[in-house]
Amino acid sequence: MARSSRAIGVAGEALASRHYEAQGWKVAARNWRLGREGELDLVVTRNGEVVFCEVKTRSGTAFGTPAEAVGARKQAQIRRLAAAWLASAGVRPRGIRFDVASVMWPAGADPSVEIIEGAF
Repeated sequence: MARSSRAIGVAGEALASRHYEAQGWKVAARNWRLGREGELDLVVTRNGEVVFCEVKTRSGTAFGTPAEAVGARKQAQIRRLAAAWLASAGVRPRGIRFDVASVMWPAGADPSVEIIEGAF
């Protein structure tokens, strides 16, 4: 049975979330949406630090690697959304970082998760 791209994406976000939690990060938000502006896939915090992570999951590289899908426009959108999230949450972090979680999940194989810290 074929997997939908949405199902693969949701599963990839869950894998990335578990990866951060295993490193001692607390998930502050998942799929945080600001109207039509867009969505933050994952926001995690630890010791006053906040990481905004864009999760990209692919079953193959026909359209490039997952990380290659986070171009300049997407990065600018995530920065705007991050500022809105910080304001709405009332958080004054000691530092912020923008990561990309690159999840490869070929059909019939186990997934691999690579977190690119400070990707942009």
